[in-house]
Amino acid sequence: MGASPETNASGPRDRLAELELKIPIFAFSHCRDVVAAVSKAGGLGVYGAALHSDSKIEVDLRWIEAQVEGRPYGVDLLMPSKYVGQESGGLDSRSLRDLVPEEHRAFVDALMVRYEVPERDRSERNPRDVVAGGTRYSAKDTESALECAFRFAPRLLVSALGTPPRHILEAAHERGMLVGALAGKVQHALAHQRAGVDLIIAQSYEAGGHTGDIGGIVLVPEIVEAVHPTPVLMAGGIVRGSQIAAALALGAQGVWCGSVWLTTAESDVLPLVKQKLFAASSSDTVRTRAWTGKHARFLRTPWSDEWDAPGNPKPLPTPLQSFAIDGALARIAKGAEARSASADKGAGLLMSSPVGQGVGYLRHEQTCRQVIEEMLQECVDTVGRISDVLDNV
Repeated sequence: MGASPETNASGPRDRLAELELKIPIFAFSHCRDVVAAVSKAGGLGVYGAALHSDSKIEVDLRWIEAQVEGRPYGVDLLMPSKYVGQESGGLDSRSLRDLVPEEHRAFVDALMVRYEVPERDRSERNPRDVVAGGTRYSAKDTESALECAFRFAPRLLVSALGTPPRHILEAAHERGMLVGALAGKVQHALAHQRAGVDLIIAQSYEAGGHTGDIGGIVLVPEIVEAVHPTPVLMAGGIVRGSQIAAALALGAQGVWCGSVWLTTAESDVLPLVKQKLFAASSSDTVRTRAWTGKHARFLRTPWSDEWDAPGNPKPLPTPLQSFAIDGALARIAKGAEARSASADKGAGLLMSSPVGQGVGYLRHEQTCRQVIEEMLQECVDTVGRISDVLDNV
């Protein structure tokens, strides 16, 4: 069984210190350039591997290691406990596609026609080199990605969805890696701790991507108290230094950020999507099952509105929803890349991105280093302001 935090040779907080981070910022991104830039700036970049094929993971991790020159970085995967086909460790892509109801196929096809999304040349290689179905959910898919990751030297392995299985924990620990896991509820955090996870990421309602329904100001101290002394990071809508100060005040030892890197100079997010993010407010996101079958927060577009409209088919369970829509999403992304694409019509109108409620603070492009420097300065200023207030108490 994976070692529990209490039985590690060094204490759990000492294990986190092994990373020797200069800055308590953990940066999640599917883009290798962002991961490397954050690690080089003193934080810890975490590569989101769930979307990528084995070959792309291997190429990207080799590139990241060349860039970071021994500085720590991490790899993030999905390890859900509930998904269609879990009894056999996951069905193959053909079997999963066969399980998609005809009603859903017809609905997706009708959306493509209604919004005039152009057909995609099926002979083209997917520019993002994504895994079949768009996302890895099954144990089999996760295992192949782990084999790629274990050929390299990430210092941190994170499960963004689900408690890591015992054999994965043991394999990571044998390689000297710390293991983290995201939790949206106290019971999830406790399950992670019992399994032997070294680091809990308390992901609140405000977060982009897969997220729960509890706000951060409640969730973080709850989890910090429940899993003490296991270290906790705060995640969910964090894009400013004042929020880092708040996270530390709530008992977290750092922050986990994703949305703030989407609009950086290093990000590979499409220019059209960056412009949509710059124009968005904190009210322009939606928590929906329309993309993955599990609740996830995305920038709101007619795509999610159509799936949530009365009388239309409801999103399928994971991972069937991904297989129902991956072809359509590829068409939308291709259409949004065109020079003629507009955020007000067609593929550009439907195009979205996972993003947290902190999107309202994203207003212009910066480098990852500039983002970190501004966040740190604001954090220091906030702590100073709090100190001044307390001096007068």
